[in-house]
Amino acid sequence: MMYYRFGKVFHFATVLLFVFVFLYIYAALADIVAYQLDEGGGFDKVLTKETFFYGGVITFILLNIALVIPAKVIENQSVPSLRRIFPKGELLTDYMLAWMYSFVGIVNVALIIMAFFIHSINNQHEISAGDFSFFFYLVPILFTVWIGALFWILIKKFNSVKLGQ
Repeated sequence: MMYYRFGKVFHFATVLLFVFVFLYIYAALADIVAYQLDEGGGFDKVLTKETFFYGGVITFILLNIALVIPAKVIENQSVPSLRRIFPKGELLTDYMLAWMYSFVGIVNVALIIMAFFIHSINNQHEISAGDFSFFFYLVPILFTVWIGALFWILIKKFNSVKLGQ
């Protein structure tokens, strides 16, 4: 069916969006970056702009690599035991690959929202953190929906194995 290609496109789009947003936010930040405010609205916890940049890039790369490798292993049929569980061309294999790639995209969306939160803390005169309240609630909802979809795929797979298909 090739549903996994939609997941790959979504993942690629979120990678491009993260790069664009992260570079924009990095350019807009001062030399000291706050990631927590005190009760008075002052900076409580800070780090340097370079630490924020390299920490964000390293986190992004490590999460993407760690989450894409299992999908690539299944897609390329690299491991014989996974080849039997997820044969190429099976609909549930396609669903699982689509889920894996789109889940990495959801993680990237969460990282983008976190970067915007850092931006809103450090540029309070331009944008307030309250403007992002919808997005803060969106991330756990997306994770819950995606985990629910994973369980649905796994239940379908277990049923197909039980029926011997």
